[in-house]
Amino acid sequence: MTSQEQRGLAFQALHQRDGLLVLPNPWDAGSAKMLASLGFEALATTSAGLAFSLGRPDAEAAVSRDEALVNARAIIEATPLPVAADLENGYGDEPECCAETIRMAASIGLVGGSIEDASGRVDQPIYPLDQAVERVRAAVQAARALPFPFTLAARAENFLHGRKDLDDTIKRLVAFAEAGADVLYAPGLTTREEIAEVVEAVQPRPVNVLIGSPALRLSLDELAELGVRRVSLGSCFARVAYGAFFQAAEALAQRGSLEETQQAMPFAALNQLFRG
Repeated sequence: MTSQEQRGLAFQALHQRDGLLVLPNPWDAGSAKMLASLGFEALATTSAGLAFSLGRPDAEAAVSRDEALVNARAIIEATPLPVAADLENGYGDEPECCAETIRMAASIGLVGGSIEDASGRVDQPIYPLDQAVERVRAAVQAARALPFPFTLAARAENFLHGRKDLDDTIKRLVAFAEAGADVLYAPGLTTREEIAEVVEAVQPRPVNVLIGSPALRLSLDELAELGVRRVSLGSCFARVAYGAFFQAAEALAQRGSLEETQQAMPFAALNQLFRG
């Protein structure tokens, strides 16, 4: 795949086929190349992984839209795979901000992206329903105006902000589907019952489930049996990498131990992987 249209069509097709799409989340070009070498079919960026790589917190507007798109472009250019992006809340409250973010995302080579209903504000962490729907509708309209398929995911963020209200979450996802979103996503769902209700409510639109959390004890096969069509890992792989790094550095700093450093991937293997 070389053209954006080819990547867009391929990404769209991955959501239309039978079976589960596993969509891993690199945080830079190197991690993207590693994932591509393992046979994954598409990639998606992670806002948290990027924020951590910059030494900043996630979900606090600490990373700008321009910085996120520069990171996405590096990931796009690292492999021939379709790439979608975590576009957070569209980098603004107004629907036109979401639309402009979709247009900018497309301009750098992305073929998919997500818009969430989290505001980034402590006093009102989730946008009111009407505003949230208008924001998704504007993003959909911008995506549909593009000359290639752009797969738009709409995210309901209640569960990530301490609002474990499944009824409201489903209401939002149904409204986002009616506004034209291609994929529906409520990160933080952990039980079979929650996931089954969401899948049933928005079918036949595909549902994305966030995996990698110890709280989610369902296997990929079990998720597929529930009708889930896509899974992603968010910041999980970035946290795995940073966790191993921190443990090795902590052992050296506190105990003078080199034991953890012996678990490092060999230099020659990494060098060969990145040579391709």
